[in-house]
Amino acid sequence: MEEKAKKQSDLNPNEVEMDANASSNVIPVIEEEIVVDKYIVEKGKVRVSKRISEHEEIVDEPLFHEEVKVERVPVNKFIDAAPPIRREGDTLIIPVIKEQLIVQKRLVLIEELHVRKELVETHQPQTITLLKEQVEINRVADNTDSAANTKGNAGNSPA
Repeated sequence: MEEKAKKQSDLNPNEVEMDANASSNVIPVIEEEIVVDKYIVEKGKVRVSKRISEHEEIVDEPLFHEEVKVERVPVNKFIDAAPPIRREGDTLIIPVIKEQLIVQKRLVLIEELHVRKELVETHQPQTITLLKEQVEINRVADNTDSAANTKGNAGNSPA
């Protein structure tokens, strides 16, 4: 049996001698594996600096407000009771009354106030100061670059 083991070790690893008398033969199967190492290599440095500058800008946005317009409408007629406040479209009508002494006392509608709202657009340009940041990036030369490339990393490319 030792002679057969010696003979098999002398053979090419891809060839195995088969024993016709043996009920089973063992064929070794070999697999190679690769191990990859990565190294971090510093290639340089970067310096980031930030500046703040001021500039003036004119902002002209429309501003809206409501104004009330009052129109006096003379009526001057006698009435028996005070009329209620009423609305006609976008106009609010407020009756104004007074008592007047005549031989008999009667209500006289003197005038009505017609009140309506109007939307008025105005512009008020204003100068405001705005801040703006500016970033500057400079690459810094480093002498450790050549030393890092020579450290035990021959033939491997950095990842």
